[in-house]
Amino acid sequence: MKIRKNIAISDSGFLFNPSTGDSFSINPIGHEIVQMIQNEKSEIEIIDALTADYAIDKNTVEKDLYDFINMLKTHKLIE
Repeated sequence: MKIRKNIAISDSGFLFNPSTGDSFSINPIGHEIVQMIQNEKSEIEIIDALTADYAIDKNTVEKDLYDFINMLKTHKLIE
């Protein structure tokens, strides 16, 4: 899983897909996930990092991560 090369990502959590003209605003945790995807972290590594950093149980993190990844796929932001 990789963020598409043409996707612009700002430090404030703004994503822009120049192919479609779509733009998205993500929250700080979403931005953290996108950064981990850019750094080629696996889904398991992302789940472990978020579980360690936040007071959230692993099942919730896993469900939310897969929902977020599906949203990124739906909008053609990741390959």
